Amino acid sequence: MALADPPPDLPSSAPHAPGRVLCRREGAVARVCLSHPGRMNAMTVAMWRELARLFGELSADRALRCIIVQGDEGHFAAGADIREFPRERGDLAGVMRYHRDILAPALAAIAACPHPVVARIDGVCVGGGLEIACLCDLRIGARTARLGAPINRLGFPMAPDEMRGLLDLVGRAATLELLLEGRILDAQEACAKGLLTRVVADADLDGEVRRCVDRILAGAPLAARLNKSMTARLSRDEPLSDEEYERFFSYAESRDHREGVRAFLAGETPTFTGEGKE
Repeated sequence: MALADPPPDLPSSAPHAPGRVLCRREGAVARVCLSHPGRMNAMTVAMWRELARLFGELSADRALRCIIVQGDEGHFAAGADIREFPRERGDLAGVMRYHRDILAPALAAIAACPHPVVARIDGVCVGGGLEIACLCDLRIGARTARLGAPINRLGFPMAPDEMRGLLDLVGRAATLELLLEGRILDAQEACAKGLLTRVVADADLDGEVRRCVDRILAGAPLAARLNKSMTARLSRDEPLSDEEYERFFSYAESRDHREGVRAFLAGETPTFTGEGKE
């Protein structure tokens, strides 16, 4: 199943329109678009809440095979919308509410998604935009993309629930470099530090995202979901219980497992359905 080109009516092009998180289904693929025209897709409170709601809905859809997250108008996302800060996070209670009750649930919803999530990154991907990208499974960047977290210039640190994704992805040294220096990295340096999976020419970004998704769609969805859940579990650096081992290996009786082996031995292309225990 080939992924179609981005639908032309997905992003809004109206100048200074309110921020929205849009979603368009393309068969077994969902395309999520961060759209805040005129603001480089800066994330408003409403957008964070919609992102959390949307990922909860997509996670429950077992007909889905992959999710693409992208930005509108040539940018991924320029962090949170700072214009809302005086109203939404003007004191201690507001700051805690903003980061723990608004941003954290959205990021947690992305992290908990059982389906493969691919970030299509062009233009600016900073602050909250970088936090979103870090929780995607694969991050494909255009050569002119710029990534970073220059919030030290705003006078505050990265909140714990937001730092976790960055720290898990690139480690302590790179996390501190980004946060203490506040540098904006070009795509090549970002890739070298692990922020991007790979970098392609701007003109080839959509083509590479399509190829990436097609490779995911060619695989077994049950195996993809199990690989995601097990990598998250093993990152806790705790021994697996016998029950966890048994639950993991229950894929042995799944249709996908039988179909993959059958098709390989027959020299055929497998048809996967994602049926089985997890």
